[in-house]
Amino acid sequence: MKKKIAILGSTSSIGKCLLNIIKKDKKNFKIELLTANTNYKDLIAQALKFNVKNIIITDLNCYKKTKILCKNKKINIFQNFESLKRILPKKVDYVMSAISGIGGLLPTYKIINRTKIIAIANKEAIVCGWPLIKKELKKNKTKFIPVDSEHFSIFSLLNDTNKNDVEKIFITASGGPFINLPKNQFKKIKLIDALKHPNWSMGKKITIDSATLMNKVFEVIEAKNIFDIGYDKISILTHPKSYVHTIIKFKNGLSKFLIHEPDMTIPIYNSIYFEKNKNIESSPLDFNILNNLNLQKVEKNKFPLVNILDKLPKYSSLFETVLITINDYLVYKFLDRKIDFHNLTKLINKISNLKEFQKYKKIKPKNIKQIYNLRDYVHLKLNALGI
Repeated sequence: MKKKIAILGSTSSIGKCLLNIIKKDKKNFKIELLTANTNYKDLIAQALKFNVKNIIITDLNCYKKTKILCKNKKINIFQNFESLKRILPKKVDYVMSAISGIGGLLPTYKIINRTKIIAIANKEAIVCGWPLIKKELKKNKTKFIPVDSEHFSIFSLLNDTNKNDVEKIFITASGGPFINLPKNQFKKIKLIDALKHPNWSMGKKITIDSATLMNKVFEVIEAKNIFDIGYDKISILTHPKSYVHTIIKFKNGLSKFLIHEPDMTIPIYNSIYFEKNKNIESSPLDFNILNNLNLQKVEKNKFPLVNILDKLPKYSSLFETVLITINDYLVYKFLDRKIDFHNLTKLINKISNLKEFQKYKKIKPKNIKQIYNLRDYVHLKLNALGI
């Protein structure tokens, strides 16, 4: 029997990667739903190529264009996620949530009750809305698989292991393009330099987050949430080759680390074949890298944003939404050349430390509407600051 799946954000790099995996094994999969925000041309092409009967395109103008282009095609077109029960009357076997940004939180939450397994690549859903996601997973008995390479690695190593046996988890960071750049040269960094990631091929936004190490701040928050392990047990190590993805030290004296090439195909592939452990073509072990792993503690004077982790509350709070929103806002200002790289990190620290925003550390998220309202409020405040 074919495995029924749905992909949220199928035109993203994660979505396209998953479709490439499915293309090589089409006899074993049936795609029930694909979604996108504005990339309607790619979405239509994907639907036709994989014979998908249901698509969601959330941008209103793009939805209208899609309706016109698909007039004589047997595709059901929807503009939001309110019709999920109609689109997926029975639980599918697997969902990939690959929508980027905080806008992916609501669709991710809504589709949990329509699937047996959900693989989540949407960082913001886990950082901002984990208590809500976790409750919904438990309520619907839906299995969760993290897709970020670091979290999939931890997930794999901790499978059938008691979290109380863990002494320390180390998450690795490439250090981005500036790992070897002296701190006194940071004021000279140009946008074109920040977009040159040495190992990963990613979108512009996450490439900048990698350059500032803000992505690792969010990944530590994700790890704390997913594995219910305190911040004091999670550390970041720089590792320029991106070959080691996590190291776990156990209380019994043993340590484990997981390695694979810096290619998202590997965690994505293993998430969809998780229960089968299907073979994948991969390169031989690179002993040149293994003999020169170069794992180091983060230079906090060069990457000061990692200090944010020392001030976060132990429990999930609305401050994570504030932090995501401030970072998104300022990164796009940098991408638009409105601020420079040096000021990007300074402003993230300065604005997130404002009393007006710090108070949200004491408030736990109750629902998704509350999270989205706070995001909009923070946007208004940032606009008022005139940055």
